[in-house]
Amino acid sequence: MPARSATGVVRRRGRPHGRPQTKARIVAAAEPLFLEHGYRATTLRAVAAAAGVDSALISYHFGSKRGLFGEVTQIQCARALDLTGAFAGDREGLADRLLDVVTDLWDAAEVNRLAVENEEVMRAFREYLEGEVLTRLAEYLGGHDATRRALAAVTLIGGLIFTRYLNPLPLAAALPSEEIRRTLAPALRAALAPTARGPRTARVTRLGV
Repeated sequence: MPARSATGVVRRRGRPHGRPQTKARIVAAAEPLFLEHGYRATTLRAVAAAAGVDSALISYHFGSKRGLFGEVTQIQCARALDLTGAFAGDREGLADRLLDVVTDLWDAAEVNRLAVENEEVMRAFREYLEGEVLTRLAEYLGGHDATRRALAAVTLIGGLIFTRYLNPLPLAAALPSEEIRRTLAPALRAALAPTARGPRTARVTRLGV
């Protein structure tokens, strides 16, 4: 049955019924915001206000800010940087799962070269890589050096994405995915490995005579 709000207005459950042009209007409003303010500083509330829509419609059409950003940049980063699957499992196999996810998703992604050549788009993309992917990875790793390890791993992953997909080196682009994974796995495992804490320096107390 339809739900009735406190004001007496009947609200039907289910998906919102936006007009066909709503999605295009959201994308048009989001693009200048992402380019001017970057991924991190652009909020869904600001996009919704600029588009003149309820923020729930953004979630309905794009799923999340990541999904909206992927639509705006047209390089499918919403899907191609979704590393959720890599975080399902033990930490020992994380490096292999990360490489599997990155190569599988980016091999299937369509890269818009015009978007890649736009420095403002790439600035926002780099901010996304650092602000969201690095943060999520550090949270998964945990520990006193989680941020350092996550940064090292994202540097390797980012290098792979840029040199194989976004601005490919001929050799990197030509290698089969299996060979790429075998080549980078040892370095990524080393980057993710926790650093042992050194022994604390004992404080020497000089006793007075």
